Amino acid sequence: MQAPHTTVDPSEIAKFEAMAAEWWDPNGKFMPLHMLNPCRLDYITGQIAAEFDRDLNSSNPFEGLRILDIGCGGGLLSEPVARLGATVVGADAAEKNLPIARLHAEQSGLDIDYRHTTAEALAEAGEQFDVVLNMEVVEHVADPLSYLTAIHTLLRPGGLQICSTINRNPKSYAMAIVGAEVIMRWLPRGTHEWSKFITPDELFDLLSQSGMSPVDRKGFVFNPILWSWSLSDRDLSVNYATASTKGAST
Repeated sequence: MQAPHTTVDPSEIAKFEAMAAEWWDPNGKFMPLHMLNPCRLDYITGQIAAEFDRDLNSSNPFEGLRILDIGCGGGLLSEPVARLGATVVGADAAEKNLPIARLHAEQSGLDIDYRHTTAEALAEAGEQFDVVLNMEVVEHVADPLSYLTAIHTLLRPGGLQICSTINRNPKSYAMAIVGAEVIMRWLPRGTHEWSKFITPDELFDLLSQSGMSPVDRKGFVFNPILWSWSLSDRDLSVNYATASTKGAST
């Protein structure tokens, strides 16, 4: 049987495998994600609740939903979504991330199905999900359109994709690369490649080409005075997220 085509970039996987042990250290190399996580979760949970008519104040509001966290890393998003009642599959092409994710989930009393696999392999196997969380991955793949097309295949009709990435402009270079990698040293140099960053219009176009219908986008804005992140309807200049849906008949 022929192996499915993959958009995985081995050099990108190597970067994250080198940092795998630090996923759950809030002061380690993934400090930026720990800081951003509450803001990401606000966007994710709000979009899922709106799309599937769920009350976030109820117990287990995502019960009955099957959610894929693609590029799950150590499980920073998989775990809180599982706590809301969803059935969660966490997938990552970087194999060294998964023992850390599994151990932390076990210690937290959570049943999460972590797999060393790719979006393309899951699609080839016929897996289907109500929601795909595709956070900070698309800027690391070799072929964004092929990758997003695989995500479309993974969604059930009426499904929802949440996709976040980094805009490509001088400000994002200054903040995401010079600021985060050189000045603050939050991330090792070379973690991001500015040329792979994607503008919101480019991402909307890629999502549409993949068969999705973009329905929302918001910026994640960092306040250096309050040292915190917030959602913005207008400022998508650096980090941003999108929501898109798969038609009921596709």
